Amino acid sequence: MLKSEKEEMIKDLSDKFGRAKAVVVTEFNKVDVATVTRLRKKLRDGGVELKVLKNTLAKRAAKGTSVEKVSDDFVGPIQVALSYGDVVAPAKILVEFVKDLETIKIKSAVIEGQKQDLNGVKALAKMPGLNELRAKLLGLFNQPAGKLVRTIAEPANAFARVLKAKSEKQ
Repeated sequence: MLKSEKEEMIKDLSDKFGRAKAVVVTEFNKVDVATVTRLRKKLRDGGVELKVLKNTLAKRAAKGTSVEKVSDDFVGPIQVALSYGDVVAPAKILVEFVKDLETIKIKSAVIEGQKQDLNGVKALAKMPGLNELRAKLLGLFNQPAGKLVRTIAEPANAFARVLKAKSEKQ
């Protein structure tokens, strides 16, 4: 690889590291193409990007970003899952995907600038995702309005039931 190509790759990777809200570092050994393809598809569906990195270039790209906190884990064959939106998505997908695999291991992560170890990533994976939280929040906002509408409508409904009962008696 030419020096100019390396510099361009470092610049691009540094930009991605700077924009990412969540970065999960995984180590992989002897992974077949079908497994990697399935993992990439699951991550892509979750809005997460997977990059296989050359350690020396990744360490240089991590300088000055929050990913520098986990750059010590850039040893051996590694890949990183980058998420620019939902911080829970990469942890959820990777923990679920690697639980039965011996070939891929989660090493560490940087979530919103904070370093997490394997246990932190597993704990994060148990949390609800961004879309789930939005749905719950929307439900909480709609609940009082629904109760208010039912409360306001109840006297009219009760009056209508009384009139119907009176008309059926006669």
